[in-house]
Amino acid sequence: MATYLRPLDVLCYTNTKGTIMKKTMINTDANGAKKNVSDIKFWGDGDTFKLISKASSQKEGWMKSTKAMEIQGVGCVVQVTTQQGDNVAEALTFVPGVKIGEQARRSDGEVVARKIVKA
Repeated sequence: MATYLRPLDVLCYTNTKGTIMKKTMINTDANGAKKNVSDIKFWGDGDTFKLISKASSQKEGWMKSTKAMEIQGVGCVVQVTTQQGDNVAEALTFVPGVKIGEQARRSDGEVVARKIVKA
């Protein structure tokens, strides 16, 4: 059973080996991950895949996300992830003729919404 610990926005669950695991649920980019995950390490661009959408329930212990990697002038590789406790399923596909469109920004310039649009 998952437990939501406020204000940490961390999902705690027991994996199949009986180990209590924690997963930060609020990360949307590499900068946020650096702030929230103390031992994270990146090689290359941590934002190669950009978050398109994310939904999660700490109470129910699940998370779904869609990320995309744009290949300029060609299309996007799209990755869909579903996590329920320590079970993770992922799918990748290439979508030709599309790009990542930034839909909204906060006053400080932070992107708060994206979608995949026709190029």
